[in-house]
Amino acid sequence: MVQKPRSQSTRAKRAHYSSQAALDVPRLGNEEVAGDELTALVLRACLIARDSVFNVRDFLTDNSRMALLTIKDCEKELDQIERKIDDHLPGAITRVGEAKARQLLACLKFITDLERIGDLAYSAVMQLHGRREKLPARDLRDLIAMASLLYDMLEQIHLGFEKREISYPRNVLQSDPEVDRLCHALFQRHLAESENPQNFDILLTAQALERIGDHAKNLAEELYGLAEGRSLRHNAKKLSST
Repeated sequence: MVQKPRSQSTRAKRAHYSSQAALDVPRLGNEEVAGDELTALVLRACLIARDSVFNVRDFLTDNSRMALLTIKDCEKELDQIERKIDDHLPGAITRVGEAKARQLLACLKFITDLERIGDLAYSAVMQLHGRREKLPARDLRDLIAMASLLYDMLEQIHLGFEKREISYPRNVLQSDPEVDRLCHALFQRHLAESENPQNFDILLTAQALERIGDHAKNLAEELYGLAEGRSLRHNAKKLSST
């Protein structure tokens, strides 16, 4: 079992919008969906991905079954939103000008990364679900620290998408190296010790969390493009150091 501190109470956090409300977008003629409604879906998907990672931290802290179920629900909701956007974005993009088209293309890139974050969050907790041994205290501390950083990064992604200001993606890019450092330190610590197959699940959890950070970094780069009108793909290191 994952270590469960008695001082912590179990709680699960859901997205601010209900999943059904997120999917019931208004239709235009001929079953068309407006570009603005697709953008709203992505904003809601940001909240769902953020809340999924919140529950990863809750699961690690409390071994909360409610948190595990919530992460699974978030994964399903993100899948539904991705399908909705895949179905309706091609039609929506033909009815807008260049600026709106760029925004919709960003939405497509966003939902791809957000859906993957949902998958990775669920994968991370499933690696530890059913584990009989307590997590080593140092490993537990590092995993919780990674999840906390990722939650903050995804909160910055949500705010950045909503406000289109580069300060938010900059914060994300500055936090990502710390997620990588924690993951690499955990791997090095285990690899330096004698081989212990029962701890392989810990490494897989850390790897999943690190990959969530990679997707958050992708989202931050895309946010910079939305705010500044130019790609950051080849200049991410420059921004993260400013």
